[in-house]
Amino acid sequence: MARLYADEQFPRLVSELLRTMGHDVLTVQEAGNDNLGIPDEDVLAFAVRDNRAVVTLNRQDFIRLHRSSSEHLGIIVCTNDTDRTHMATRINEAIAPSQESLQGQLIRVVRPAS
Repeated sequence: MARLYADEQFPRLVSELLRTMGHDVLTVQEAGNDNLGIPDEDVLAFAVRDNRAVVTLNRQDFIRLHRSSSEHLGIIVCTNDTDRTHMATRINEAIAPSQESLQGQLIRVVRPAS
């Protein structure tokens, strides 16, 4: 399963659900990096140092970071969904084909239209 780093705005419940699916999820809060105004570049650098892919709702900034360099261990950008179980399931399904490695990949997880 994937090693993930959930950024500050990522829903905690989704992180917990991903853990029940077998993923190793570290949150910014658990790492002691919350409420520090850490730039996105440094969030990504922390994830790389800790051998993790970033999972985030901050799509625009992390897509930009991916485009500037694919030297990372994966970036999963998500649209927010109030149905946290479905959100976690979609993330799990999106990264399942890449179980070997998410290195250098940008994975988009989009909430289905109503």
